[in-house]
Amino acid sequence: METQLDPMKDDLPLMANTSYMLVKHYVLDLDVDFKSKVIEGSIVLFFETGSQYKKTSSAGKESCQSQFDETCKMRASEPCHIPMINVSTCSSKTEYNDFAVSGTEEEATSDENSNHSNNEQASGISSSKDCCDIENHGNKDFLLILDCCDLSVLKVEEVDVAAVSGIEKFTRPVKLTGASKELENLRNQIVHELVTLPADRWKEQLYYFTHCSQAPGCGELLFSTGTWSLEIRKSGIQTPADFPHAIRIWYKTKPEGRSVTWTTDQSGRPCVYTMGSPINNRALFPCQEPPIALSTWQASVRTAAGFVVLMSGENSAEPVQLREGILNWYYYVSMPMPASTFTIAVGCWQEVKQQSFKQTAAIETNTVCSLPSSQTDSRWHEGVCGHVEYPCRFQNPAARLQAVIPYRVFAPWCLMESCEEYLLQLIPQCLSAAYATLGTHPFSRLDVLIVPSNFSSLGMASPHIIFLSQSVLPGGSHLCGTRLCHEIAHAWFGLAIGARDWTEEWISEGFATFLEDIFWARAQQLSHDEIKGQQELKALLRWRRLRDEVQNSEEELQVLRPKKESTGELSESGASVVKYGLKAEKIFMQVHYLKGYFLLRSLARTIGEVSYLASLRKFVVKFHGQLVLSQDFLSMLLEDIPKQKGSGLTVESIFQNWLDTSGIPKLLPDQLVLLLESLLEEKTLCPKLLQCLERTYRLREQDAEVRHRWCELVIKHKYEPGYGDIERFLREDQAMGVYLYGELMVNEDAKQQELARKCFAAAQEHMDASSAKVVAEMLF
Repeated sequence: METQLDPMKDDLPLMANTSYMLVKHYVLDLDVDFKSKVIEGSIVLFFETGSQYKKTSSAGKESCQSQFDETCKMRASEPCHIPMINVSTCSSKTEYNDFAVSGTEEEATSDENSNHSNNEQASGISSSKDCCDIENHGNKDFLLILDCCDLSVLKVEEVDVAAVSGIEKFTRPVKLTGASKELENLRNQIVHELVTLPADRWKEQLYYFTHCSQAPGCGELLFSTGTWSLEIRKSGIQTPADFPHAIRIWYKTKPEGRSVTWTTDQSGRPCVYTMGSPINNRALFPCQEPPIALSTWQASVRTAAGFVVLMSGENSAEPVQLREGILNWYYYVSMPMPASTFTIAVGCWQEVKQQSFKQTAAIETNTVCSLPSSQTDSRWHEGVCGHVEYPCRFQNPAARLQAVIPYRVFAPWCLMESCEEYLLQLIPQCLSAAYATLGTHPFSRLDVLIVPSNFSSLGMASPHIIFLSQSVLPGGSHLCGTRLCHEIAHAWFGLAIGARDWTEEWISEGFATFLEDIFWARAQQLSHDEIKGQQELKALLRWRRLRDEVQNSEEELQVLRPKKESTGELSESGASVVKYGLKAEKIFMQVHYLKGYFLLRSLARTIGEVSYLASLRKFVVKFHGQLVLSQDFLSMLLEDIPKQKGSGLTVESIFQNWLDTSGIPKLLPDQLVLLLESLLEEKTLCPKLLQCLERTYRLREQDAEVRHRWCELVIKHKYEPGYGDIERFLREDQAMGVYLYGELMVNEDAKQQELARKCFAAAQEHMDASSAKVVAEMLF
C-alpha cells in the first residue's frame, strides 16, 4: 500500500519504473468539458524496453531480485513501498479500481488467492514488488508503474498495432502460426521498429503513431491506482520485454486535480490551463515523470467552438470542425522532452495583431543577425549532436541563421490593447538579443499567452509557448521586457538543456536569471557604461532579496544541491524523489534563482564576460537535447579556462562554497572592490541603499582596499553616517588615505571640508613630510 504523503511537507515521489520500460511517445485524444470541469479521453503510450533489463532466461527473476536487494539497502528515512495487487488486502487509503481481467476465469481466481505480506514499511518509493507480483504458483508478473494522481482511470488495454494497414513494413519476415505468444512478439517488434526510426523519417513515424493509436484493443490489462501511481500488469507476463509495448488508457481528470486549474479569464470567460503545479502533469494524464523519460507526443483536443486550444506543440494548430459547435485542435512535437514540459491552455483567447507591426515582424523573422566570431566559426557546428536522434535545429543551416522565430500573442479580449502597446514590439527585440548571445533557437516558433490573474508567477516557459502574468503589462516596458527575456532564456536552459535531477533547479533558474540581464541589455541597445550601471544596480537589489530570504527561511531549503553526492542517483527501478518538492513555501522561494545567479555572475567576473559567454555557447552546442548535472557545466567551463585551476577554482570548491551549503557565500575582497567600483559610477545612491550595502557586506570589517572604496562612496553621496569611517581610515590607513583628502575638498561641501581639515590637524605631526605637504596644498 502507499502512504499518504503530506503535500505540505514531503518530497515529491517519482514512481515510474523507467529502468524497465521507457515511454517514447504519447498520443492523447481528449475532450474538454467546461460544464463538468473534466478533461476526458484516452492516451496511448508506446514503450521501449528499459536500460536495466537484459533478456535472459532468468531475467524476470534477476530484475525482481536485484531490485529487492537494492531496496533493502535504502535509508531508513526513505522506507519501501509495496504495491498490493490483491483487492482484499488493500488499504482503505488507496483507491483500487475493479480489475479488468483478460484471459480465463481461472487466471482471475488465481490472482484473488495471491498471498501478500503487509508487514513492509510504506512510502512513496517503489520497492521490489513494483516490477513483480507474486502469484499463487510462485511465478512473478511484471508490474508497470506510471506516475498518476487525481485521475479516474476507466480501462487499460493492449493495442493491436499489427492490425494497422501498411504496418508490415516494420516487421521482419516471420511465419505466424496464430499463437498468442508470436502475435505479442510481433506487436512489440512493430513498436520497437517504429520508435527507433531515424530522424529524417519523423513525418512517417508520426503518421504511423497516429494510425497505431487508433488500432483496436486486443485485451484488457489489470490495473490499480494509488495515491501517486497507476500500476498495470498482464497476467502471465513476467518480463518487461514481453509486456505490451503499446497500451491505451481510458481516463478522466477530476475537477479538483492539481495539474490544471479551472477558472475565468480577465474578461469573465471560462478557461483551463496547466499552471506549473508541484506535481507536474500526473493529474492531467498518466505518464512517466522522471526527467530521464524523454518522449515525443501528439494530441487531439476537442472543445466547444469559440474556445482556442494552445499547447506546447511545434505546429501552429488550425481548428477543424468535427460537427456543429465542436472544434478539434491537433498539436505534436518531434523533439523528445520530459512529460513535465507538456502544457495546455484552453480559453476564449484572442490573437493580438497589429498590422503595420506584423509586416515589420515578418521581415525581422527572416533577418540574419551577426554573431560573435566564436559562434560563426564552423567548428561550433561540426560533428553529430550528443542527444538522442530527432530533427534538430542545430543541424539545420536555415534554423541556425534565424534570429527571430515566428511568434504569436494571445490574451483575453480586455487585455489586447495593453499587449499591443509593449509586448508585441518587445518579442522580436528579445528573441534577437537571445540569438545574438546563445545562437540557434532550440524551438521553431513561440506563442505568448497572458494567463488569468490567479497565475502564481510572473511567467512560465514551456516548449514553443510562454505564459506571462498580466502584472508585467502596465507601467512601461521594463518589467515586461525583463520577464520576457527570462522566459526566453529557458528555451536553452531548462528546456533544451534540462536538469537530470530536478533538485538542481538552479541549472534552469540561475542561468535564466543571469541571461535575463544580458538579453535585456542587448534588446535595449545600451552603451557599455549603461549596461554596467544597470546590471550592478540589479545585482545589489537581488543581493538584498537573497539576504532577506536566507534570514527568513529554513536552511535546508537554501541548498542548491540538496542531495549532494547522491544527486542524479536513481533506484534500480528508476524511481526517485524530488527532495522538498512538495513543501509549500519552497514554491515561492527565489534562492535557486538568486544564489544560482550570483554563482554564475561570480564565475563571469573571474573568467571575464567575453570568455564566459563563449563557454556558454559551447556548452549549449554540446549539451542541447540532453539532461545535465552541475558538474557537467562546471567541468567544461574549467577545462575551457585552464588558468583558473591554478587559482584554486575547482568543481569541488564550487560545490563546497555555493551548491552544497546554505546561506550566502562570502565574496572575496577583490569581488567586493569590483562591486564598489561599479557603484561609484552610479550618479545617485540613496542613504537606505548605502546602509544596506554596509550591513550586508560588513564593509567596516573588510581590508583597506575595500574600506577605501567604501569611503569614496560615502564622500560621493554625502552619506553622513559613514563620516566616522572616513575619519578612522585617514587616521589608521595613512598609506592609502591621501587621495581621500582631495575627494573631500573637491565636492565643495562645507561638512566634508571641515572633516578633512579636522583629520589632517590630528594626523599632521605623525605624517610623512612629503605626504603632509601634498595634503596641505589640497586643503589650504
